[in-house]
Amino acid sequence: MSLHFLKLTPTFEVRYILDVIMKTVHARSLDPLPMQGPELGFHADDIERPDMEQESKQEVLENKDVIVQRVHIDGLGRTKEDCLTYEIADVFRAKNLIDVMRRAHEARQKLLRLGIFRQVDVVIDTSQGVDALPNGLDVTFDVTELRRMTGSYNTMVGNNEGCMVLGLKLPNVFGSAEKLTFQVSYGTKETSYGLSFFKPQPGHFERSFAVNLYKVAGQFPWSSLRETDRGVSTEFSFPLWKTNHILKWEGVWRELGCLERTASFAVREESGHSLKSSLSHSMVIDTRNSAILPRRGALLKINQELAGYTGGDASFLKEDFEIQFNRRLFWDSVMSASLWGGCLLPIGDKPTCIADRFYLGGPTSVRGFSMYSIGPQSEGDYLGGEVYWAGAVHLYTPLPFHPGKGGFGDLFRTHFFLNAGNLCNLNYGDGPQAHLRKLAECIRWSYGAGIVLRLGNIARLELNYCIPTGVQSGDRICNGFQFGAGVRFL
Repeated sequence: MSLHFLKLTPTFEVRYILDVIMKTVHARSLDPLPMQGPELGFHADDIERPDMEQESKQEVLENKDVIVQRVHIDGLGRTKEDCLTYEIADVFRAKNLIDVMRRAHEARQKLLRLGIFRQVDVVIDTSQGVDALPNGLDVTFDVTELRRMTGSYNTMVGNNEGCMVLGLKLPNVFGSAEKLTFQVSYGTKETSYGLSFFKPQPGHFERSFAVNLYKVAGQFPWSSLRETDRGVSTEFSFPLWKTNHILKWEGVWRELGCLERTASFAVREESGHSLKSSLSHSMVIDTRNSAILPRRGALLKINQELAGYTGGDASFLKEDFEIQFNRRLFWDSVMSASLWGGCLLPIGDKPTCIADRFYLGGPTSVRGFSMYSIGPQSEGDYLGGEVYWAGAVHLYTPLPFHPGKGGFGDLFRTHFFLNAGNLCNLNYGDGPQAHLRKLAECIRWSYGAGIVLRLGNIARLELNYCIPTGVQSGDRICNGFQFGAGVRFL
């Protein structure tokens, strides 16, 4: 076999000169090579086909044994080559040309995933030199490293708030795909500064270690509260079977104060300084095709946080979960069901802090109610609760008459919903039956319809007409049109 070169580029072009000579097959060009995947990139319809059928070409390439003798990485500067050997090791296990191309493409994707290269090209060539085998191949990865320092400017959408983000990033600080990032965020309700260091485990990019230093100042008008957090955290992320886990320790100095002079006495009592040191764990199983507006799949997310055993003056055990199911129906419609829940258990005689409690209500949770305006309150200030649940059923359909179908119109969906929930405090000495009765009392619920706009894979916007029905004394409702923007919706 005589193979001159094959080059795979990220611009979806394939350039090659390939001649296969076999005793049982007449010498004939195998252009184009049968490949799959947009990254390896061309469409067969765009290239003039020779007379040989596609199936026979595929069979020739798959049955012709080859050996990958050498793999080179060209273009390295400050990157340590030993940390990249794990990403390209599978290329040596290829048995035929199709397998070489597939494994080289997968290795290229792994190299780009490290976040240290601007571009990665792949060149497959016949082996050269005195030890070259007749069916030997050399694979070369031609890489272009990112600059030592990069900056960014963008806007982000949170839960019904927006912010401007300025970032400075130093990729590949020590040559092993580490990343040092400084970020400043200025938003409508929150301002933050953060410095983080990220390091993946060589060969297992999903396993990573991170250290964060931060300062966050936020305003919470529904509670007449302002909060400033200064803290440090370390976290370890790793996959386990089909789940992703994060283990985290956080130490934070919190300063609480009144946002207005008219703040209630209950909020004034919470004012002052506190120190929280906590250990937390989160587990996620996510099979959805999209995190913003999924059409199929399911999500299970469980969080646990234990504070007080590693220092600080806040002591509690906090559990919360999120479940979501999505199923595609007829006429391109999607049925979605979600359930949230959580419980905050104080440890010792000290009551829980207003900053640790749960909040419910608003366009991103129980629609038809004002932002976080469900549950215990004092003189118009909402204090949060120690236990909550919230559920919703949605029906997403295409826009009527399909305007802009196949283009801009596909970003919009018609939205019908029914959601409900409750937030309260429990007397943990009453027993589980009393707890269930209290959670089933005073249920807030609403229904309505609206339009959903998906902003890529970043966020989504909702404009709904809401009809709140289960309203309790002290709740603030939004009867009529309600606008919501964010990432996480009930």
